[in-house]
Amino acid sequence: MVELRPHIQPNQFLTTARRLSNIAAFQLAFLEDAGIKAVAGFRISEWLAGGRYLEIEDLVVKSGERSRGYGGELFDWLVDYAKANGCRQVRLVSRVSRVDAHRFYERKGMNLEAHYFSLDLE
Repeated sequence: MVELRPHIQPNQFLTTARRLSNIAAFQLAFLEDAGIKAVAGFRISEWLAGGRYLEIEDLVVKSGERSRGYGGELFDWLVDYAKANGCRQVRLVSRVSRVDAHRFYERKGMNLEAHYFSLDLE
């Protein structure tokens, strides 16, 4: 996960993940094959407009292990988990610059359906 979120110090990662788990139902899942190959951070939530959904906050495959199916396998597990937990959708937000990730999500059947806006407050 450090590869995707380098701004979080490794010694603070578990503390941060536990805090998010308590306040926002954040969960971690990983795929292991002779070591951890892929990690996902996700949560289940609900919107009035769209119902219950699983949101993928992070999905990363370890450098040197990409294009070997680990990300796809973990993504498929997340979809199955969402279905088993009564979700109507799987959602995620991805930076506009992450073109390779977008191709992966489209191959997995995801649709681009919204623009995401932000306002920095710092």
